[in-house]
Amino acid sequence: MQERKIDRVGESYYEVRHASGLQIFVYPKSQSHSTYAIFGTNYGSIDNAFRRSGETEVTRVPNGIAHFLEHKMFENEDGVDTFARYAQTGANANAYTSFDKTCYLFSCSDHVYESLEILLDFVQKPYFTAQTVQKEQGIIGQEIQMYDDDPGWQVLFNMLGAMYHTHPVKLDIAGSVESIAKITPELLYECYHTFYNLNNMALCVVGNVEPDKVLALCDKLLKPSQDMQVQRYFEPEPPSVLKPRVCVKGSVANPMFYFGFKEDAAHRPTVQQMAETEILLQTVSGDCSPLFRRLLDAGLINEASFDSEYFEGPGYASVLFSGESKDADAVAAQILQELERVRQDGLDPELFENAKRSVYGRIISGFNSVESLANGMIADCFAGRSLVADVNAAVAVTKAAAEKRLQTQLLPQNAVLSIVEP
Repeated sequence: MQERKIDRVGESYYEVRHASGLQIFVYPKSQSHSTYAIFGTNYGSIDNAFRRSGETEVTRVPNGIAHFLEHKMFENEDGVDTFARYAQTGANANAYTSFDKTCYLFSCSDHVYESLEILLDFVQKPYFTAQTVQKEQGIIGQEIQMYDDDPGWQVLFNMLGAMYHTHPVKLDIAGSVESIAKITPELLYECYHTFYNLNNMALCVVGNVEPDKVLALCDKLLKPSQDMQVQRYFEPEPPSVLKPRVCVKGSVANPMFYFGFKEDAAHRPTVQQMAETEILLQTVSGDCSPLFRRLLDAGLINEASFDSEYFEGPGYASVLFSGESKDADAVAAQILQELERVRQDGLDPELFENAKRSVYGRIISGFNSVESLANGMIADCFAGRSLVADVNAAVAVTKAAAEKRLQTQLLPQNAVLSIVEP
């Protein structure tokens, strides 16, 4: 058990590489009234092609299978519903599949260890039959159709579809009605035994817990697994965007937009690069920036919806601006104009320092949320980053480093505008 001290907040967490292969993080917060636990695998919707250690051929599976598998994990052979088990402990349980990970979680105020035992138990016990798979195909098919009609979902995936030529991040996380129809129990077991290998997983527990008790439960319940390496496989992705603009009609009162800049994603960004990007975006487009004030005064955006983010993962990376606007093309033009001005003139020193303090304050305030901590730790684990480095990186960002970012990225030729209008 290794203690990781976070000097800037005066707290510590513990990291363990368990004998089973599982990476375990325990963050005790004795003053917390709730505990949040998350058990996840480094496996998401983009993993529809992969190569296992010792194999030369690439295995390809239907789109949406990671999300489908997440749904099926809550069923078991004895017929006892997992949510009914959690109801006995009073825990609030859930799960989610993203582009690059699948996570099972619960939060509770007491009966922590009983709830943790349920989590570790059911995720290690897959049970699939042809009958239950067929039933789930109908349920998820309806979910897919529901998201097809969601303008917020539509505007994002239209942008990703215009930005990427081949990378599966452009595909809906749940797949399509046609792709999930190809899923069988055999394929589910194959993906489970490939990606739900404990060497490919992590457990994060944050809250009023004792590390020794968490580890004792892990010793009792974790089943050792053979360390099998899995390599993600993606078709070559051209650096260019597929098309610069896409606009569709949808059921919205006000037009919605995403304006994104595609980036080179041959390597995952470092913690320092992530911090530089976040502070740069806060300086350029945060609510104290000249750009934000101009857009707001011109009635081109509303304060509640306008946002920016660094969207990245295995094989994909982009800077995104989003919101509602009566004229998204004008918003995009203003963003491009401001980025070019900053390239020429540099960042305003006062705005940069304010942005740096804002980002740092947001990171520190996140330590008050057990949910934010647990989700952040598991994301860092799978990306090869760390919580301690996250805090220190924001402090170390310089104005010159943030400005240098603009010389090779956020370029007009890499931009895509997606709009859903009434």
